[in-house]
Amino acid sequence: MEMLVAGNWRGASDGRLEEVRSPFDGRTIDTVPVATVKDAQDALDRAEIGAHLQRTTPAHARVDILLRAAALADERAEDIAQTISAETGKPITEARGEASRSGNIIRLAAYEGSQLYGSTLPLDANAGTGLDKVGFTLRQPVGIVVAITPFNYPALLVLHKIAPALAAGNAVVLKPARATPLTALKLAQCFVDAGLPAEALSVLTGPGSSLGDVLVTDPRVRKVSFTGSTGTGTRISNIAGVKKLSLELGASCPVIILPDADLELASTAVAAGGFINAGQVCISVQRVIVDRRIEADFLDALVPKVEAISVGNPKEEDTRLGSLISEEEAARVHASITEARHSGARVLTGGDRDGAVVTPAVVSGVDPRSNLSRNELFGPAVAVSSAPDMESAIALANDNEHGLGAGIFTSDVANTVQAMRQIDAGNIHINWTPLWRADLMPYGGLKGSGIGKEGVRSAVQEMTEEKTIVLHGRTW
Repeated sequence: MEMLVAGNWRGASDGRLEEVRSPFDGRTIDTVPVATVKDAQDALDRAEIGAHLQRTTPAHARVDILLRAAALADERAEDIAQTISAETGKPITEARGEASRSGNIIRLAAYEGSQLYGSTLPLDANAGTGLDKVGFTLRQPVGIVVAITPFNYPALLVLHKIAPALAAGNAVVLKPARATPLTALKLAQCFVDAGLPAEALSVLTGPGSSLGDVLVTDPRVRKVSFTGSTGTGTRISNIAGVKKLSLELGASCPVIILPDADLELASTAVAAGGFINAGQVCISVQRVIVDRRIEADFLDALVPKVEAISVGNPKEEDTRLGSLISEEEAARVHASITEARHSGARVLTGGDRDGAVVTPAVVSGVDPRSNLSRNELFGPAVAVSSAPDMESAIALANDNEHGLGAGIFTSDVANTVQAMRQIDAGNIHINWTPLWRADLMPYGGLKGSGIGKEGVRSAVQEMTEEKTIVLHGRTW
């Protein structure tokens, strides 16, 4: 499949190609170009034209284009789902759920991009001057947006960046994950076929190691939206220069379970929230902090539910957990579980590896200072630790460099309020795990989990800039 540079489907300038392989069985799905630095510079050059075209296109015309793209995404949802499953190893049922949200994200963006309201300024409140003046604000697109996306949700995370950017009137250069470029290209095809101005969107395939620096450091780029590792995000913040940044980075999401919790609800939620997409979700449940008085009861409820997760071929309808994105990632996850076992934790179920597949694991008695607890796992395992009371549980939840999402299970309103006030996370869920997201809600982390917010309305705000206008009348 060719890459997209300003409306043209083409190969790399040096003709190089690379294979996209299924992580589950290693088969070749397709080939894509290996974009060069020259290709990236060409895309940015054309994006300058695209930014001007987008800015001078009325909002209603942008809405019409996006609504057509949304309809095409709906029509092609099964093909997109099959592509997601093939290049990620994600079960087809999960892939269909992801693909089915594509059209709705584009429609949300179309609406929010048409709602760039300003505000009036009470200049007459300024002592001595202002009565003869009128002030207000205007929002306008930033211009060129660079979007860099990871492999784990190759449709949703692409659309949460490019749809708001285009809706707000920007041009976009997208660099999707090297492991999952095909989904991004098929989504881009929806926008092209819907009539998007050619220069408004480019999709570059190939290594971020050679393309990333070129894209994020270019002074013509006014906004970088990145989802990925904390290390890469830190590098971007160090080299990007003066521009707007949204960085959604790593996580090690905690869930607190108190004695008054509904353990059936809590165990059901953790059995889902820890293992969807083989745990390769930033807001996946990684750390379960359970009151020690109910720890045994909670584990008794959790383990059978995890053991019931069907593991196998992602193309099979009844599979609920497929492969990780690569055999190397599976080996890393397996090593982390093994290290925890050697440090005294107990693997109650799962944790075995076969190629890129790791069976879903529950590990109890985990030292909160261990790698399995502190570092982002991005794999199908939950680390269970105990705490004597709520204050200790919150302290353990906060004792981490990350702060993306958290959950708490309790039936006490006072506990709920305390958790909302004291847990340091960008998204806090009461009586559910952090693995839940509405596409319209603000989404982003605290501490080392990043800066800025996604969610369609928030993303539109992040991808526009505000100007203050003062109209001067006669001096009274």
